Amino acid sequence: MTDLREALSAVQAYRTAAEAALAARLAQAPIDREQRAAHGFAWVATTVAALEAVLAWCESGQDSNPLDAKIAVLAFAEGVGQLVGGLPMGQNEIFRPADLGLGAAARALAEACADLLDADHAARRAEVAAALADGHWPSETLHDADLDSIRDQYRRFTDAEIIPHAHRWHLANDLIPDTTVQAMADLGTFGVCIPESYGGLGLSKLVMCIVTEELSRGWIGAGSLGTRSEIAGELIATGGTDAQKAEWLPHIASGEILPTAVFTEPDVGSDLGSLQTRARRDGDHWVIDGAKTWITHAARSDLMTLLARTLPDAKGYAGLSMLLVPKPRGTQGDAFPAEGMSGSEIEVLGYRGMREYALQFDAMTAPADALLGGEEGQGFKQLMRTFEGARIQTAARAVGVARRALELGLDYALARKQFGQAIVHFPRVADKLAMSLVDFVAARELSYAAARTKDGGKRCDIEAGMAKLLAARAAWSNADASLQIHGGNGYALEYEISRILCDARILNIFEGAAEIQAQVIARGLVGGRN
Repeated sequence: MTDLREALSAVQAYRTAAEAALAARLAQAPIDREQRAAHGFAWVATTVAALEAVLAWCESGQDSNPLDAKIAVLAFAEGVGQLVGGLPMGQNEIFRPADLGLGAAARALAEACADLLDADHAARRAEVAAALADGHWPSETLHDADLDSIRDQYRRFTDAEIIPHAHRWHLANDLIPDTTVQAMADLGTFGVCIPESYGGLGLSKLVMCIVTEELSRGWIGAGSLGTRSEIAGELIATGGTDAQKAEWLPHIASGEILPTAVFTEPDVGSDLGSLQTRARRDGDHWVIDGAKTWITHAARSDLMTLLARTLPDAKGYAGLSMLLVPKPRGTQGDAFPAEGMSGSEIEVLGYRGMREYALQFDAMTAPADALLGGEEGQGFKQLMRTFEGARIQTAARAVGVARRALELGLDYALARKQFGQAIVHFPRVADKLAMSLVDFVAARELSYAAARTKDGGKRCDIEAGMAKLLAARAAWSNADASLQIHGGNGYALEYEISRILCDARILNIFEGAAEIQAQVIARGLVGGRN
């Protein structure tokens, strides 16, 4: 690993040069005017962080799996190649060194990594694809028997209870069956990070990543079902009163209460300071008026964590409060039986199993003790404390989707024969599989690194943003590559990869779009004028 250590030092120096170049620009102009440069730097920093995570993973295995070293070399070759040649921020947005005046730094990086860049890696990619074809995968142990056991438990559950049914559920736009939800609850899925004193498992964000990754490998809907419990649990655990914690956390942990996050509004998007939904005190209850949109799992949920404006005279975020609003669970015949609340389903390409809704509140009431923490004006701050965990979990969802896409592409390439042989033996197919595996490992290890930072009690909004940014791209590129391997069959609804492609696309949008993540990363690392 000596050569890769030297390469890592070189890319770290390039990141430092990029940071200095961006800082100089932001001293003269606001970050919004320099978005391309700022977001390009965010991708540079994310790429370097991913290489750091991959090398740490490879070295931790102590060469016990020869496939690990091959993947690490391919990750560095591709990562350095993109840093000096062009980083894809989107399908038609390539960040190049010249965009930040980094020509000299890029040439220095290329010279320092010349052996890596000049090598022909075709044989190495072929070896990685051949290993996959023979059933060999890179190391995934976390060097902890308990963590490895949790992965194994959830992988077996996913293989038995999710994968055989998920595509049928998707095509029918069915909700995840109650029996499956209960089985997930029995495993402790909804209380992974809720303290033991409130009926949860009291485990780490790293465990949450493992659980989410394995469930999402079966279906993103299954992995995402726990997101609402994760958000609600963290909101209440960190911001709730003792009475609110006692009332809600045990029921969320057991799966008896299914929460939904009610934040987004029409025409608002990421600008939460512009929210218009109002809540006012009226005697012994709150009265809620307004509209929300893109609310996942709204009908079958029992509790809404609802962000509303309770201080109309306070501008922006200062007027927002978080309310814990109980509601009756909807039925097939009456999705929203609560008085003062109505909703309509938003038909979507993928990410099914919970359904999306636009909601309307017309004098809906909530109890007097619904105010989270009992204090108005704290809603945005309370929500911000959950963003790190939610984005790490979203990264884990993307990692699961990325792996499933690779599995489907591999299975099809082994079974499909053209010109007298399985297509897995064609170099362009093998290359797709090998690099999909590289991207999957990089995204996985960066997500785990963010979770470990969070578990260490450190602020990790930058690390969480990087994990989501990279993992969402990996999920989409893996799904696209896998569908290409399927050829025309991949475009047929009957093939599972058609669902994976639709599911993968949303990951770059929700829980903060890729552009928002890049903005968070750049601002967090460099700052700059508003």
